Amino acid sequence: MTTITQTAIGNDGIHTLLPREQMIAPARKLRDIYAITPGAPIVHREFGYFCLERWYGEGLERGDNLAEVFGYDPPGDYDIGDLGWCEAAFCPTFDKIVLETRGEHEVIQDPQGRSLLVFTGRRTGFMPTFLDHPVKDMATWEEKCAWRMRADTPERWNGFDEKMASARAAAGEGKVIVQRIGAGCMYLRSLFGPEEIMYAFHDQPELIHACMKTWFELADAVTARHQEHVTFDMVFLAEDICYNHGLLWSPATIKEFLFPYYQQLLANIRRRQLDQSRHLYVQVDSDGYAVEAIPLFREAVRMDVMSPFEVASGCDVVAIGRDYPFLAISGGIDKRVLAQGKHEIDRMVERIIPAMRERGGYYPTCDHGVPEEVSLDNYRHYRTRCIELGG
Repeated sequence: MTTITQTAIGNDGIHTLLPREQMIAPARKLRDIYAITPGAPIVHREFGYFCLERWYGEGLERGDNLAEVFGYDPPGDYDIGDLGWCEAAFCPTFDKIVLETRGEHEVIQDPQGRSLLVFTGRRTGFMPTFLDHPVKDMATWEEKCAWRMRADTPERWNGFDEKMASARAAAGEGKVIVQRIGAGCMYLRSLFGPEEIMYAFHDQPELIHACMKTWFELADAVTARHQEHVTFDMVFLAEDICYNHGLLWSPATIKEFLFPYYQQLLANIRRRQLDQSRHLYVQVDSDGYAVEAIPLFREAVRMDVMSPFEVASGCDVVAIGRDYPFLAISGGIDKRVLAQGKHEIDRMVERIIPAMRERGGYYPTCDHGVPEEVSLDNYRHYRTRCIELGG
């Protein structure tokens, strides 16, 4: 009888975590952040950009590699995806069509089936006006959306073999394998609209549960197939369940309509892990004042990473890091300060980065995409200081 030894299936990053000395440097660096290692060098990356057109006018070349220009680290993680982000993971999506022209504006149907008022000929780079959403009742849910959430749609698996080969290769370098999922708040809001969903919780709770049951079944099926190939290091939930004064939905609503589905999905994911000894990090992303969500999600889903901590909503990563020592944190850099001047930038980063590096478990990013108000010169200065202070 032939015995499959540990060496045969290997320290491959899939069945067992790759030894630290065999990991690529960016993976070691990122894992130190998630492990909340005091004094570890920070990870250098950015959340996103709304400023590039301005920067191109200020000397940035369109072909420039931003990682080289700003000193970002090479990726230490690999994002599998396939389960939405800000919207439902429809397959197929709705056709993107013009519904109505209004001079300088036009009404379009977007891939989520929503009616949006946008500028004629310009559909990105600003917040559109949302005029309508596809789900009104059980009939419209089933007619327009439910069938788009099926896991057995062949097109959903286009490129699957190539993606899994890339994921296995990333695991073999020690990269953090991330399963991103568009979570319940964003998902339901994209179906109903932010105001309409509030009424539906009261008037049509059975419809909300039907939508979340379908969300769970798709996420469970997709993650199960991914887990045949890799062990997850992180499940990253795109939630956006907070606004500038705290939670958009009450804790009772969240516990009734979201947490049972999250808990079952995470239990299934943990049970299916090829490496049963691996810690599964759970990250939650929410704009707004997210502090009151921390104990709620910690208790329900064992959240141990959160982002991006908007300063304008009252988030202070130094205070949050002190009050919640178990929490790895990213974000917390005030986009308004980046738009001011170098003195203000110095004061901000000198308060945050040394303290958070000493604590561990933090890397800075703008608290949302860098806005167009931020000059290229200011941002270059900010990145220079991050490298000086963060290692």
